[in-house]
Amino acid sequence: MSVLAALAKAEAVRAGRAQATAAVRHLHLAERPLVAVPLRLAGEAAAPVAIMIGTSVGDQNVLTVPQPRDRVLRLRFIEQLADVVLPYLSTFLVETEELTSKAGETYTRCLDAPQMWTPNPGGVNFLKLLGRSVRFHRVDGDNPVPASIPLLGRWLTWFGDRAEHPGSAVLPAMTTALSAHWASGQSTLEDGNLAALLGWIDPPPGLTGAEAAALAEDPLLSPPAGPATDPGFDNEELAPLIAAYNAALDDSARSVAAERLERSLRGQLEPTWRLMWRSIELLSALPEGASVENRWTDDRGAFSRFAADVAEGVPQARRDSAVPAVRRLLERERALEALQGQCAFDDPLRMLEHRVSGAACRGTVTHSEPDRLDRSGSRPKLRPHIHLRTTDPFVAVVGEELTCVERPKQSGLVVEVDGDTIVLELSGGMGRKLVAEPGSVPEEGDDLGFARFKPTPFNGMLNLPAREETPWTHGGPPPEWTPPADEDGDELQ
Repeated sequence: MSVLAALAKAEAVRAGRAQATAAVRHLHLAERPLVAVPLRLAGEAAAPVAIMIGTSVGDQNVLTVPQPRDRVLRLRFIEQLADVVLPYLSTFLVETEELTSKAGETYTRCLDAPQMWTPNPGGVNFLKLLGRSVRFHRVDGDNPVPASIPLLGRWLTWFGDRAEHPGSAVLPAMTTALSAHWASGQSTLEDGNLAALLGWIDPPPGLTGAEAAALAEDPLLSPPAGPATDPGFDNEELAPLIAAYNAALDDSARSVAAERLERSLRGQLEPTWRLMWRSIELLSALPEGASVENRWTDDRGAFSRFAADVAEGVPQARRDSAVPAVRRLLERERALEALQGQCAFDDPLRMLEHRVSGAACRGTVTHSEPDRLDRSGSRPKLRPHIHLRTTDPFVAVVGEELTCVERPKQSGLVVEVDGDTIVLELSGGMGRKLVAEPGSVPEEGDDLGFARFKPTPFNGMLNLPAREETPWTHGGPPPEWTPPADEDGDELQ
């Protein structure tokens, strides 16, 4: 935990309310999100019990499995879930745009993409496991299943994989999103409880965050947000209801038992359902960060490419081989680097973390030379100088290049350090002439920030070795076989 994060948590305890750690929203928020609150059977990785799912607070579907260990009932549940999710996904495939890549190839991209919310990372993992458990089911031969079941499995697997991509917003977990924008007065582990975390962020009138969080920990008042259920509920209510369904002798008795089970599970799901939509309201009240749209564009591109693969029947790999796994890892490392830089450049509160650690600084321009030219080369170049005075714990190094926070396309080369004043030689973002465009060079008295990092990472190709240079253990050609020889060097027959 950083110093500022610890300070924010301490201030939350003192104030009795969560403290904002972000001035803008760093996550895309869809106009029509699909909220899903899943529950699974205790002790089972992918045995669904129920799910509440829908696109508005008053329009939800409740799907249940009266006997989660029954394969037929489980598949029926997944088929019903597919009837909700697949039509939602198809609405984003209608409106598209034609684009041309730098290589001159034309491709199609959807104008929007789906967004599915879950209460916590456990819900994300459960949906991914549920998808992986059915994506290769056969639709012909012995014991065929409806085509919608493996199709839903493929999509849930894609959602789960995309959720692991830093900055993606197609399958966000609500507790993760809230924790990224507010600091509560409880531990990070306790922040995994949606009701407790929201109690700190938006406590009821007359209660402090700690009091609201304490009430939220009562499973009778605030059932767990899933996918695991409360052990007391499992033993005292769920197990007898499932046993009653198993003991039913005819269809009428089973129907009555299933209705009783659904009412009980609905009572477990509805409190979390209301918390999810209240959380979306809180997030929507924050202004969107400047770089959020670019990350959502990446999500739209990923969604469009996978939809095209599904339409063309391209098979989904069971697991990555060595080279695709390395490529995926490198892409995620770059995405994480970009996300951290973009959030800092978008948000002064996020940039504070880097200022405290000495990776960035903020100061006042005390002197500016906007018309200075560098005549050391064959051609003169516009290279203004500015003097930046800062009190931040920033140790500038002569010769290093810094990026301007307010003008990310403009960089400053440190040419001199005089006490608390840094002399910077500016380049970029001033036009192509020997006279700077109006307003492109900071003036005396301007308040500016500079960072040692950029809001975007290096955008070159992934440097992977050619196939013939790749070891056979990672997908390259197998080594040439040499027959064994005896002591004299003759080949053995």
